[in-house]
Amino acid sequence: MTQDNDQVSEDQAAAEAIATAGATAGAAPPDAAPAAPEPAAQEQPAQGQPAQEPPAQKGDSARIAALEAEVTTLRNDYLRALAEAQNAQTRADRRIESNTRYAVANFAKDLVTVADNLQRALQHVSADARARDEELNGLATGVEMTERALLGILERNGLKRVEALNKPFDPNLHQAMQEMENPSVPSGTVLQVFQEGYVLHDRLVRPAMVVVSRGGPKRQAAPPSAPPSEPPPEPAPPEWGPTPEDPGTRVDTSA
Repeated sequence: MTQDNDQVSEDQAAAEAIATAGATAGAAPPDAAPAAPEPAAQEQPAQGQPAQEPPAQKGDSARIAALEAEVTTLRNDYLRALAEAQNAQTRADRRIESNTRYAVANFAKDLVTVADNLQRALQHVSADARARDEELNGLATGVEMTERALLGILERNGLKRVEALNKPFDPNLHQAMQEMENPSVPSGTVLQVFQEGYVLHDRLVRPAMVVVSRGGPKRQAAPPSAPPSEPPPEPAPPEWGPTPEDPGTRVDTSA
């Protein structure tokens, strides 16, 4: 019996020794560092889809796009307002120039009647009467000098007499009062002037009242004038691209 108990004790001791050795082998050494955790797998965007921006960057991009659109709108509004202001200034300058240039039109229209009366007075004095009467000749000479002085003053101020006698009829300058048969001159020739016409600069003050021929040969056409020189190329329009009212109203956006 004693031998059996000893045998059991030895078996238990051997088993405990084996268990202790296995536990010691499986334990980590005290100085070893703990194992690093495995990194989490990052989600990759599917192929063909753009990478999504963070919410903060999305907001900044939208804000920048809105500001750029607002700047473009304000710039276009400024260019339009500037062009309109320049057009208004140009129109005002032209109106002032026209008013200054033709301010005496009504006065000149009344004054030319004085020149008409002087001319009529000279037409009623024949050369024979002037040759026979010294005083009448002196009076007629004074009227001629007065007429020349008056016409010179009018011409210096831009008022000129329209040349009509023996000239082709021009409906822009002449007013036909009568037609007369005359086969010796081309049709449409001014044969007689009832009343002189006048122009102020390039504006008609009064047309010449004339008698026009008819029944004569057809007037030959005037030779063609030289073709006008090509105008210089126009500058490029502003970037916002409106159609300008006047070549002088475009805005220079290079500044």
